[in-house]
Amino acid sequence: MTGDILTGLGGVGLFLLGMEIMTGALREVAGRGFRQALATLTASPLRGVATGAVATAVIQSSTAVSLITIGGVGAGLLGFVQSLGVLYGANIGTTVTGWIVMVLGLKLKLGTLALPVLFAAAMLILLGRDRVARAGRGLAGFCLLFIGLDMMQAATGGLGAWLTPEVLPADGWGGRLLLVLMGVGIVALIQSSSAAMALVLVLLGAGALGFAQAAALVIGFNMGTTATGLLASLGGGRAMRMASLANLLFNIGTGALAFPLLDLVAPVLHGTWLGGDDQTALVVFHTGFNLLGAAVFLPLTPRFAALVTRLVPERPVPLAEGLDRRLLADEGAALDAAQAVADRLRGALFAALARALGPEGDLRALASVAVQGGEAVAALAAFLAQVRIAPDRADEAARYAALLHQIDHFQRLLDRCGQRDRIATLRQEVRLGRDVAALAAALDRDRVRAPLARLIERRGTRYRRGVLLREHAGLVPVAEVFARTDALRWLVRVADHAARLCRHAQDAR
Repeated sequence: MTGDILTGLGGVGLFLLGMEIMTGALREVAGRGFRQALATLTASPLRGVATGAVATAVIQSSTAVSLITIGGVGAGLLGFVQSLGVLYGANIGTTVTGWIVMVLGLKLKLGTLALPVLFAAAMLILLGRDRVARAGRGLAGFCLLFIGLDMMQAATGGLGAWLTPEVLPADGWGGRLLLVLMGVGIVALIQSSSAAMALVLVLLGAGALGFAQAAALVIGFNMGTTATGLLASLGGGRAMRMASLANLLFNIGTGALAFPLLDLVAPVLHGTWLGGDDQTALVVFHTGFNLLGAAVFLPLTPRFAALVTRLVPERPVPLAEGLDRRLLADEGAALDAAQAVADRLRGALFAALARALGPEGDLRALASVAVQGGEAVAALAAFLAQVRIAPDRADEAARYAALLHQIDHFQRLLDRCGQRDRIATLRQEVRLGRDVAALAAALDRDRVRAPLARLIERRGTRYRRGVLLREHAGLVPVAEVFARTDALRWLVRVADHAARLCRHAQDAR
């Protein structure tokens, strides 16, 4: 008996390890192209459902798809309403794992065949590099799934003798509700609905569970998948909290739709349609109630989004909100979030400079953004220091470099914001009025270009020469010469840093 328990635990462990390895490899292969496809293919909630279902079926992890989706919302690549469609679809796509386990693992029993394939995968990992090694990791994870499944089947072969449907809560409404709660707890504990589903299919095949009891557990598994998202949203940005709450409410709503239908559905699937094949019936039920949930929620998406928005009120947003450590699991999502923060900081900084250089000469916003901007830049630098880019990810490495350039220019520009006496001097100098106005207008539009910076520098050179000639003629005191040339240098540097910020932001996109 002890040997069976240890074998079963090892089988669950191998299944979980296989899922983790395969998911990580597939996520690396997906990369930024997958995120761009999400942004393109989710123009409507219906298309989002299809995209989320296919993406989860391919990546084999609803958690990974949810993370990428939430990161896309935080980075502004996806609207919140469109992200709901992807989350609906992820629930549908995750049921594909049950079909793979049931058809390939339980019906065809590929565990033995997976052993030599695992050897080949190990050779790819050890001898290959980059894409070949990633392919080997994905194949190894796929093999471990079925080896672990075989071990679970071997360990549960004798469970039917003592773990019978009568040992579990009675097959009544109270007992089923208790099983739903048990399902939530199991998935929240092992952090994998796929492993839990595989275990239930094995127990169902061994006769240790009745169909209705297994179906109630599966409803609980569906709700338990939201635990990871809720934990991930703690301390996160508002978009992350909204998405995780929407996922929780959607899964609770789907479970509430499925639970009352058990008495109606169980006899049909269990007996009439599938001729007593409980394992196939359970997978059909899992897929069916997730399709039902998506069909019910899809027409209500705008109202559902409005409800979630009200439940997660907006709080004062610091400039660095969105730099959530949990996005570091996907370097592309982390870079998207970092660029979103950089865009927000640039917009606030440019707007404050435009007001300071404009006709009103308002310096209050500049003083405020100088303090908040310094904190945001420090947070952005600390966040990027934790991002790891794979050697073969040339595009992501270029985006990372562009973000580092932006941090450098932010720091220099924020230093200039502390030199507010230069602005007072510029406002008094009529001959620089046209350049100051042009830069203020460009900053206000968030479109400072290199030609404008070069023009200001050329005109500044002529202005400096004129100031020095006037000093030689005794028309300008020496102290005023220094004040004017320092103010001119400030203007030239601000224009240059602003133009470079705009260019590097464009490169990062």
